Amino acid sequence: MNPDKPALRIAILDMYAGVANEGMRCIKQHIEDFSVKEKLPVQYQVFDVRQRQEVPDLSYDAYFSTGGPGSPILEGTPWERRYFKFLDQLWDYNASRRNTNKKYLFIICHSFQLACQHWQVGYVGKRRSTSFGTFPVHPTRAGHKEPLFKGLEDPFWVVDSRDYQVVQPNHQVLERMGSKILCLEKIRPHVNLERAVMAIRFSKEIFGTQFHPEADAEGMLRHFMKEDKKANIIKNHGEEKYQAMIDHLNDPDKIMLTGATIIPTFLETVAKSLLTSQQA
Repeated sequence: MNPDKPALRIAILDMYAGVANEGMRCIKQHIEDFSVKEKLPVQYQVFDVRQRQEVPDLSYDAYFSTGGPGSPILEGTPWERRYFKFLDQLWDYNASRRNTNKKYLFIICHSFQLACQHWQVGYVGKRRSTSFGTFPVHPTRAGHKEPLFKGLEDPFWVVDSRDYQVVQPNHQVLERMGSKILCLEKIRPHVNLERAVMAIRFSKEIFGTQFHPEADAEGMLRHFMKEDKKANIIKNHGEEKYQAMIDHLNDPDKIMLTGATIIPTFLETVAKSLLTSQQA
């Protein structure tokens, strides 16, 4: 590590409610790999939002808000109120011209659905069937200009795992916020249903996806090739879906490329912003 570089401080808002998952491992791995690659000291701390009502303060440089199990439909629980207060405080902090050292937030899946309800940018409802596996998503016009998507194809491939979806975007609210829809779920000509919103650039500092960009193809391969995991997926989704997912995880132009692009580029953006503010 280079001691002359300022340490990057990251808070992880854990939405998994104590349920075992691959997402947290993947996020931590991204942070640790970035630290080694850039020779940059990085510190991170995990906050258990749903079980312990923990939320970070605004002293961190960047934040990841994870996916998680269960329904994202709002219930007015204490942890929801604390979480939404955090979102609003972060937004207001970045909106203030006095604050030149901006705070960055990456919102994933369950957190994305919560944020879309809180900011009223779209409707969140249950899907007709579970979306599970690897799928193509299609960038919008704004998505083609999105820096975090640079180097990805149209469509590009993602890991998806959800029973709910964000649809019916409120374009008036999005325009007022300065937010942009970046991609939509795969085209299904034979299905007469609205395509879900899969990513939004909420602001210059806040980015969210309904898919799982943290997915580590190699780690997920090891995980899903375990006999119990394999049997469970085949039982619930079929052998064809299982084999397609394994093939896509092995393909360097699909999940590997997405995993090597979106979150690493986000972390690069945060590090550059931190370095610039330190030099100012």
